[in-house]
Amino acid sequence: LHGSSGRPAAPSSPIIPPKRSKANPDQVVPEPPGPGRPSPTPPVFIRKMRNSAVGTGCDIRLKVTVAGDPQPSLYWYHNDALLNMENQEYGGLWIRDCKPSDAGLYTCIANNHLGEARTSAVLAVLDLGEGNICTSNSSPGFTNNLIHARKKGK
Repeated sequence: LHGSSGRPAAPSSPIIPPKRSKANPDQVVPEPPGPGRPSPTPPVFIRKMRNSAVGTGCDIRLKVTVAGDPQPSLYWYHNDALLNMENQEYGGLWIRDCKPSDAGLYTCIANNHLGEARTSAVLAVLDLGEGNICTSNSSPGFTNNLIHARKKGK
């Protein structure tokens, strides 16, 4: 019985060379930004409010789109009075069953710890008479066209 085949035994692990090659200490490798984590930025309105008109009894949604990191807080004002934003979604202000008292200047202020941005628009509430047509999703463009069509028809 021979315990050896005549070949040298294979090493059990690869030979690791001594630590010779080190990274060049003068070479700076930039750290990639974290995935999905932009650098902090102050608020900026991407979509600002536009002047609008709506018929009495109709609904309208004033809408903004704002960017910023961290996400800005939004504050809505009607004629400089802070509005209660309970049951409102971020970026929009629904005004239901519009009355003449809802007319005026609306302002949205966005802020985070890096800054503040604001946008304002005027809302006109018009009495369109008996045949007033409302939709549950009035948009400023639709309402403006409706008002012009009503005026022309008189």
